Amino acid sequence: MNNTGTNVTPALAAEMGLTADEFARAEAILGRTPNLTELGIFSAMWSEHCSYKSSKVWLKTLPTTGPQVICGPGENAGVVDIGDGDAVVFKIESHNHPSFIEPYQGAATGVGGILRDVFTMGARPIAILDALRFGSPDHPKTRHLVAGVVAGIGGYGNCVGVPTVGGECQFHPAYNGNILVNAMCVGLARADRIFYSAAAGPGNLVIYVGAKTGRDGIHGATMASAEFGADADAKRPTVQVGDPFTEKLLIEACLELMQGNAIVAIQDMGAAGLTSSAVEMAGKGGLGIELDLDRVPVREAGMSAYEIMLSESQERMLMILAPGSAAEARRVFDKWELDFAVIGRVTETGRLVLHMRGAVAADIPVGPLVGEAPLYQRPWRPTPPQPDIDAATLPARDPRDCLSKLIACPDLASKRWVWQQYDQLVLGNTVQRPGGDAAVVRVGDGLKALALCTDSTPRYCRADPERGGAQAVAESWRNLTAVGATPLALTDNMNFGNPERPEIMGQFVGAIAGMRAACTALDYPVVSGNVSLYNETSGDGILPTPVIGGVGLLADLRRAVDLGLKRDGNALLLIGETIGHLGASLYLREIEGRETGPPPAVDLAAERRHGDFVRARIAEGDVAACHDVADGGLLVAVAEMAMAGGRGIALDPPPAAMPAHAWWFGEDQARYLVETGDPEALIAAARQAGIPVRRIGIVGGAALTLPGANAISVAQLISANEGWLPGYMAQA
Repeated sequence: MNNTGTNVTPALAAEMGLTADEFARAEAILGRTPNLTELGIFSAMWSEHCSYKSSKVWLKTLPTTGPQVICGPGENAGVVDIGDGDAVVFKIESHNHPSFIEPYQGAATGVGGILRDVFTMGARPIAILDALRFGSPDHPKTRHLVAGVVAGIGGYGNCVGVPTVGGECQFHPAYNGNILVNAMCVGLARADRIFYSAAAGPGNLVIYVGAKTGRDGIHGATMASAEFGADADAKRPTVQVGDPFTEKLLIEACLELMQGNAIVAIQDMGAAGLTSSAVEMAGKGGLGIELDLDRVPVREAGMSAYEIMLSESQERMLMILAPGSAAEARRVFDKWELDFAVIGRVTETGRLVLHMRGAVAADIPVGPLVGEAPLYQRPWRPTPPQPDIDAATLPARDPRDCLSKLIACPDLASKRWVWQQYDQLVLGNTVQRPGGDAAVVRVGDGLKALALCTDSTPRYCRADPERGGAQAVAESWRNLTAVGATPLALTDNMNFGNPERPEIMGQFVGAIAGMRAACTALDYPVVSGNVSLYNETSGDGILPTPVIGGVGLLADLRRAVDLGLKRDGNALLLIGETIGHLGASLYLREIEGRETGPPPAVDLAAERRHGDFVRARIAEGDVAACHDVADGGLLVAVAEMAMAGGRGIALDPPPAAMPAHAWWFGEDQARYLVETGDPEALIAAARQAGIPVRRIGIVGGAALTLPGANAISVAQLISANEGWLPGYMAQA
C-alpha cells in the first residue's frame, strides 16, 4: 500500500479496526482526512493492543508502588530493587493470536519480543517462563498447536542463550479456537543504570538498530485486537518471523553501548513497530520526532511509508543518542554486524513528521495521538454466583482410583515433555528447574537468588472472577513462599474474550477487583503487564485467564527448599484449614464430570499469616520440603511430593466428620504441606502463632499408603503422571 491512489474512507478505517467515532476523532485531530500512512498509524496506536482503551480505567486501580519498586507500569518492563545495587527487571506478554495462526513463529517471536522489553531497560535476560493454554486434547488442531508452540519457544530461547526455567500448561475446550501463549522474561541490571524510553534533547539523533525491516507482521497489533472468524488462516501474513541469532547480537550490542553514556532513550520496536516506538518515545518526552524513511534499512524493494511504519519485523530497536555519540554507537553495532542508521532527530514541534521520496508521508500531532486515544467505560455485567456443592451428596469412591485418574489428567500430568525441549541450564545459574512450585535462579556469584513462577486458575475465574483473580495472586505468592522466597512483585497478563460483551467485561472487572485486594493484602504490587482481549472465535470466548508472573527473593539460596520428600521417618504437616471445598475443583470436573460450583474462598489475612509463618520456618532450617496445596487438593499435593522425592508416605486418617473425598481432594486455599524432622517443635510454633496445623503422615517406604492399608506405589504414580503427554504427542 502507498499514500497515493488509496482513497481513505470510513469503510477503510473500519477495516483497520477504527470505529466511525474514532475515525472522526482522527480527522478532527488532523483537521483533515488522514492519508493511508496516517490512518495506519492511528489504527495501530488506537488498537486495543496498544492503547488499552477498554482496560486502562480498571488497570489504574491496581497497586503498583512499594519501597522495593524502582519502576512500575508504563515502561517496557517493571524494575524492582533486590539490594546490593542490583535490580530485577521483568514483564509478561501475550502472543496468542499469532501463535494460533502460525504456532512456531508466533511463539518464537513472543519470546523475542519479551526479551527485548527487558534488555531495553538495561538488564541482561537471565530467565524465561511461559504460560500456555491449549484446547481439548481431542480437538484436531491441538496436537499440532502444542508441537509448534513448544518448538517455537524452545527454538528461540535455546538459540538466544536464555534458560526457560518454569511455566504452566493447561488444556480446556474453551481454548479450541484461541490458544494462549504468554511469555515472561526476567533480567538483572544495576539499580542506578536503568534505561527509559522518553525522548529528550531536541536536535538529538534518532537511531535505528538491529535487523532490516520487511513486510512481515504488518498490522499485527490490529489483528491482535479483534476476535477470530472462519478466516483465521488468512491472517498468516500478519505473523512476524523471528531470528534468535540476530536477537543475541542485538542484546550484546545494546548492553555494550549501555555501559557508557551514549543512550538518552531506547525503545523496542514491538507491536506496531516503528510507529509505536517513535510515538511512545515522543509522547513520553513531550517532544516531536522527524524521520526520513528513505534511511530505514529495508530487506524488500519498493516498501511504502505505510509498510515501513506498520511492519512488525523482529529484532529492531529505536534509540536516541546524546550529542557526539553517534560514531561510538556505530562502532559498537558494526562490531556486532547489525544495521545502524541515523533516521531522524528529536524536535520541539510535538509532531511526528515522516519524509519519504522527497514528500511528507505523514504529519501528526503526537500529544493528541497519545492523549486523545479512545478510553472506554464499557458496560459490564457481574458473573452470577454459582450454587454451592454439598460434598456429602457426592458418591464415595476409592481415593486411589481418583488419585490415579487426576494425576494423569491433562492439567495435572507432568509437563516434562514440554520443558525437556527447553535449555533450562544455560548461563549456569538455574538452582531449581521446572516442575516445582517456583524456579530458583542464582543472582551473580553470591548466595542471593530469585524465585520465579506463573499462575492462574481459569476455571475459578469463570465461576467467580473476583475470587479467581484473588486466588491467582495468592497462589503465585504461595508458590514463591513454598521455596523460601520473599515475594517482591508481580507482572500480569490479562487474557479475556470480547470486552464489548458485558458479561466478558464483567469478568475483567471482577478479576481486577480480586487481584487488587490480594495485591494490597500481601504487599505484592503489580509492576508491569499486558492485556490481551478479543480472545475468541466466532463468538466463543476463552475462559477468563489472568496470568500472574511472580518474582521473589532468597537472601541465601542454601535455605531454598523444594517439594520432594527427603527422609524416611520425617513427618508431613498440613498448614492451614481444610473444610473440603469441591466447587470448581478438578475432582468435580475429572471424576464427577461436572464444571459447576463456586471456587474456594480466599481469606487473604490467612494467606498472609500462613505464608509468613512457613517462610520463617524455612529460613530457620526447620523445613525439609514444602509444597502448596492447589489443583487437585491434598492427596494430589502429597503424591507430587512423593513423586518428586521418590519416597513413599503413610497417611493418617481424615477427620471423621468430613467425607473422605472432600478431605483428600478439596481445594481450600492458604494451605501448605511441610516435611520436618521435628514435628513437635513446628506444631508448637504454629499453635503459638495461631496457625492451623495437623500431622497427616510419616515419610517412608516406596508407596503412598492410605488408611486401611490401601497403597499405591510411587513408581505407579510416576508412570501415570509422566505417561500422558508423551503418549498424546506420539499419536499420529
